[in-house]
Amino acid sequence: MANKRNGSQTVKFDNPPRIISTGSIVGPKEGQGPLRLYFDEIIDDEMWGEKSWEKAESKIMRETFARILKKAARSPKDINYIIAGDLLNQCIAANYGIRESDVPFFGIFGACSTMAESMNIGAMLIDGGFADYVVCITSSHFCSAEKQFRFPLELGTQRTPTAQWTVTGSGGVLLSSDGTGPFITHATTGKIVDMGVKDANNMGAAMAPAAVDTLIAHFRDTGFLPEDYDLIVTGDLGYVGKNICQELMMKHGYDLSERYNDCGVMIYDLKKQDAHAGGSGCGCSATVLAGYIYEEINKGNLNNVLFVATGALFSPTSVQQGESIPAIAHAIRIQRIL
Repeated sequence: MANKRNGSQTVKFDNPPRIISTGSIVGPKEGQGPLRLYFDEIIDDEMWGEKSWEKAESKIMRETFARILKKAARSPKDINYIIAGDLLNQCIAANYGIRESDVPFFGIFGACSTMAESMNIGAMLIDGGFADYVVCITSSHFCSAEKQFRFPLELGTQRTPTAQWTVTGSGGVLLSSDGTGPFITHATTGKIVDMGVKDANNMGAAMAPAAVDTLIAHFRDTGFLPEDYDLIVTGDLGYVGKNICQELMMKHGYDLSERYNDCGVMIYDLKKQDAHAGGSGCGCSATVLAGYIYEEINKGNLNNVLFVATGALFSPTSVQQGESIPAIAHAIRIQRIL
């Protein structure tokens, strides 16, 4: 019997997994943003000594994985599973970045929701007694994502005001059945939501309804309210999607205004940096979580966080076929002290 289910979409963990280590490496643009002091490393250029942007992204993930293990004083042989994904075709950044780890591997695709999806699955593995150590990690790269989803950089195409800037970076966490660190107490798995948006340059509008759907499911299943959290953070809707999310939640009777933010808004300073509507990409919410949020929880500045990563489940092929953009969001409840 599924006695750990807490409503229709949420599970409550009997033995909440701990986040005992994180790692975050970002690109030059992200290193100039307001969260720069929270990242483990800021690389000098997007190629990082590699021959292609795709190879550079794999390197960023590989080095982030190494950082996670080093900070936890663990080796690859201690890890039961790696759960990883990215935005590139067939998740090649993760596949090539992790291929030398010699660790059992789950490759997943949730677009920009991949960080929360991987933690959702990883927490279930640990609470279910199937693992003691699980690494959840994602990455994205501005240049590789632009080439795949939009236009070659050499073309110099003008970006629309609603377009977001794909974060160059990788973030990840080490989940453990024991040790010290923030606890994952609940996970709410999202459903695919498609409101008919077809504009591939307006991811915020496409993903915001999915964030709303998951937030309402979480509050309904658990009985929690927005005021039970110090921070409710989506990732990554950017400015456009964040405003839509707030408006829709208000229509459903939930006022998020005093405790809500979005990773795509947090990672860049739009008064000083040109990122249009904000940040996006698997690496956006992952690096903000692994850097800023994790550190602020450990400092005691945040005690209860609801992390809701959002993803647009489309591809160049679906856009070429005139399809709309389905979206999804997954939520993770993180507590500093049980």
